[in-house]
Amino acid sequence: MNAQAALRSSPLQVAPVAGMLMRRALAARPQSVRFVTVRAITSGSIAAAEAKQTRLFLRGAGFRAGSLATLRWKPPSLAVRRQYSLSPVAVISPSSAKTGADPELAKELGFERVEEQFVDEYKSTATLYRHKKTGAEIMSVVNDDENKVFGIVFRTPPKDSTGIPHILEHSVLCGSRKYPLKEPFVELLKGSLQTFLNAFTYPDRTCYPVASTNLQDFYNLVDVYLDAVFYPRCVNDVTTFQQEGWHYELNDPSEDITYKGVVFNEMKGVYSQPDNVLGRVSQQASFPDNTYGVDSGGDPTVIPDLTFEQFKEFHAKFYHPTNARVWFYGDDDPNQRLRIISAYLDEFEANAASKESEVKVQKLFNEPKRVVETYAVGDGAANARKHMVAINWVLSDTVLDPETELALGFLDHLMLGTPGSPLRKALMESGLGESMIGGGMEDELRQPQFSIGLKGVAEEDISKVEELVFSTLKQLAEDGFSPEAVEASMNTIEFSLRENNTGSFPRGLSLMLRSMGKWLYGLDPFEPLRFAKPLEHFKERLKTEGVKGVFAPLIRNFILDNPHRVTVELHPDVEKGKMEEAKEAERLASVKSSMTKEDLAELARATEELRLKQETPDSPEALKAVPSLALSDIPKKSTNIPIEVGNMKGSTILRHDLFTNDVLYTEVAFDMRTVRADLLPLVPLFCQSLLEMGTADLDFVQLSQLIGRKTGGISVYPSTSAVRGRAEPSSHIIVKGKAMASQTSDLFQLMRKVLQDVKFTDQGRFKQFVLQSKSRMEGRISGGGHSVAAARLDAKLNSAGWVSEQMGGLSYLEYLRDLEKRVDEDWPSVAESLNEIRNELLSRKGAIVNLTADERTLTSAESHVSNFLDAMPETAGSLTKWDRRLPLVNEGLVIPTQVNYVGKAGNIYDAGYELDGSAYVISKVIGTTWLWDRVRVSGGAYGGFCDFDSHSGVFTYLSYRDPNLIKTLDNYDGTVQFLRELEMDNDALTKAIIGTIGDVDSYQLPDAKGYSSMMRYIMGISDEERQRRRDEILSTSVKDFHAFADALESVKDKGVIVAVASADDIDAANKERSGLLEVRKVL
Repeated sequence: MNAQAALRSSPLQVAPVAGMLMRRALAARPQSVRFVTVRAITSGSIAAAEAKQTRLFLRGAGFRAGSLATLRWKPPSLAVRRQYSLSPVAVISPSSAKTGADPELAKELGFERVEEQFVDEYKSTATLYRHKKTGAEIMSVVNDDENKVFGIVFRTPPKDSTGIPHILEHSVLCGSRKYPLKEPFVELLKGSLQTFLNAFTYPDRTCYPVASTNLQDFYNLVDVYLDAVFYPRCVNDVTTFQQEGWHYELNDPSEDITYKGVVFNEMKGVYSQPDNVLGRVSQQASFPDNTYGVDSGGDPTVIPDLTFEQFKEFHAKFYHPTNARVWFYGDDDPNQRLRIISAYLDEFEANAASKESEVKVQKLFNEPKRVVETYAVGDGAANARKHMVAINWVLSDTVLDPETELALGFLDHLMLGTPGSPLRKALMESGLGESMIGGGMEDELRQPQFSIGLKGVAEEDISKVEELVFSTLKQLAEDGFSPEAVEASMNTIEFSLRENNTGSFPRGLSLMLRSMGKWLYGLDPFEPLRFAKPLEHFKERLKTEGVKGVFAPLIRNFILDNPHRVTVELHPDVEKGKMEEAKEAERLASVKSSMTKEDLAELARATEELRLKQETPDSPEALKAVPSLALSDIPKKSTNIPIEVGNMKGSTILRHDLFTNDVLYTEVAFDMRTVRADLLPLVPLFCQSLLEMGTADLDFVQLSQLIGRKTGGISVYPSTSAVRGRAEPSSHIIVKGKAMASQTSDLFQLMRKVLQDVKFTDQGRFKQFVLQSKSRMEGRISGGGHSVAAARLDAKLNSAGWVSEQMGGLSYLEYLRDLEKRVDEDWPSVAESLNEIRNELLSRKGAIVNLTADERTLTSAESHVSNFLDAMPETAGSLTKWDRRLPLVNEGLVIPTQVNYVGKAGNIYDAGYELDGSAYVISKVIGTTWLWDRVRVSGGAYGGFCDFDSHSGVFTYLSYRDPNLIKTLDNYDGTVQFLRELEMDNDALTKAIIGTIGDVDSYQLPDAKGYSSMMRYIMGISDEERQRRRDEILSTSVKDFHAFADALESVKDKGVIVAVASADDIDAANKERSGLLEVRKVL
């Protein structure tokens, strides 16, 4: 997968001091590309996440805001739809440091200790080693974190846009010297307890990280990855290059030749997303003279120029210890780390790779530049307001000192970090565009950048956007920022840094990526790990120099007076997509015309030979080469989360006594079934309004600053799920917050203020919410059509799906388009509906208050919870029934795209299936064998997977960035025969069971544990039921697979289809199977 700059994901990692520390600290946790039944729309993070999407190259199971990396595709965990019935692993917060490796052993193994530091911020001892023979550098971070992390990173700067680093990143994990099977990566997915397993390609580096809480499993993962990067089979096997990169495909000499390849189709999907097009153009125009001026992910028009010889040469040059940075983190033995890595490094001699891979500095321009490009859109009158404009700066061509980088990070948060931040507010309230683009400060590459702009702009307003950006920046340089804004930013950033909450993303991996931002360029790898002293020094500087004295020079020197500025305009073009397809067809026709009959016959034979190889499973002997745990290594009992259930003033109180480092985490859930069905599409905007409109005594900027000064954050969002055995869904609006224990009173007072005091009176601001949401939904459809298809399928098959689709699917987009007009024409009725939702929703009767902290903090919070509930109305509206579905018809949703997203689903409970834990194992095997091989490997899609929602009974097949449509549907239907004929030896079955337990025992930090426990309570999932399902998983047999085929027969015969695809592909499908899809133009 490729990585372009932004694993935006939502609050992901805590950024380094020597980096745009706060933006990444506040960003977002990695979100997977998978579809989740229990949806949460968090209004507080919407704009922040959106601002980071521009440079995103989403490649796999997850992505991080602010990161430029492409991730390797990983089939979604089956846990997503049963996430609240899982058994979490206990987490111990690092509390004390251990020592590094034995110095004498390090010398004996050929390492010299370069430097060792105790990093107090993370209670870790970090030691930097250098392997004397090869020059490889190893960072060994030792602490008490059980979630152990390993990573190896190579600098891999490309010279062109053939995508060679990206294709190689895919290919090295397709078999190696010690593990000579097709894809050890997939075998690890099947049978490991990994908490992270992926790979990603940045514009200048390729990263291979793994993580696990099980020591032997961790060592297994490390060995597979080391053997893969240093001794991959792909450099001697052209078929892997063809499969993962590109090849000509010809099934019959009479047919047209086509291009196939996983990366080729992945990048077609990337280039179909306007935001990605803008990010690519911006980066390449900003860095025309170094490696960032080309696309490491690959341009689909250029990828077919790559040869196998170039591919092999690139690996030989850059995948060498001399060019490697190795990272270890966690509570494993530091001596064993050096033994493991030295066994590989000792087999090499030093070479010039490190010198050849150096990333050259882009010299700053003497004058600004402007670039105008186009992107493909469908026909429509709305195209007049579909222009995009971004202003991009490269901030420096010399290394910035840590203090300057820290100050720039604070400046970024002050200008853009919250809805009330002045630059963001000015852009969003201008009416010049629909939503903000540009990632603000970015520091993950060799030189820091700043980017900002708008999309959904009329062509005549492009210059006005530029003028607004500059006038706002000038005003900020002259007037500075208010003390309240600075205090709010300081508290928000410091809270995030000290909390170090990376969600499901391993903390050690977050630290690794931060360290690499310096280490990779020959700078201090320890610097990004420290923030305490620089933060205190920065506070002192603010006191002595004043806010204006600190920030005004930064705005002027790095932005306003900086001539290295590139303004990028992206214009909609209804002909572009057709022209690109015509050029590709012309190129392929030329290739075919140059071939003789013998050549064509040979190509057809080679195509069939490759397909046969792709679809032939590895032998049992080959599979045994991949190390795996035994069932005896797996705990038989589920791990339970402590919970006390009580009652206060008619509300249910859930308490979870867990160590949280003096932080209180809370959720208050209000039953949403009191809201009328016709108002459901308004709920996400209601949630956003609560946080982004003002009260009688505070405007929304002051309210936002108050939340930032007093808490770690508040968010409001709807959450809906089916409940097994119950017709009506579980549906709540959840108010989520966190604060230091000493600020518990402030937290609950602000949550009450948000819920009760906010006034729905700002028509113009609400109109902007509508435009933002519409733009975001359109972007979701073009870039994540599989999730839209999944939501649509769910809405046809159960009421919970219908509710969620009303608030986040195609129905929601259609509602937003109508609402945009209604806000202008009948605002009073809209405001009345918002107030009605609040009046019907808020009640202490039936509310659930969830509290996660240590016992002392929980006890002290009781009085504040009581005061909060006293302020709530005693009763609210009566419950309504939402027993609705979308029509059960097949749909073809037309969008301008070069790839498709194909879904098919059915409700197997309706067909008589009764839940058994074996279904989780079977679903995992289907996704990592049959669908992986047929839809991805052979079919060329970037991803193919299935998902079983054990709450509703809906079984769903989905594909992602897929060149096919009918062929993919046939592969879905072929699952039944695959299961009926399946033969599995004991080793394969054991791996499948262990991998499923790995999903079930998902690693969680304390706040996630408390939240999961609450959701289990809401959905009636007892610890006894979880243990029963675990027992069923552990006792799964091959007979269960054969029996499950009967359940999937109903999906094959009666399942409903939704395909998000191009008009041509939907038309072709309807010609091949008359009337298959009811056509709807969406974009």
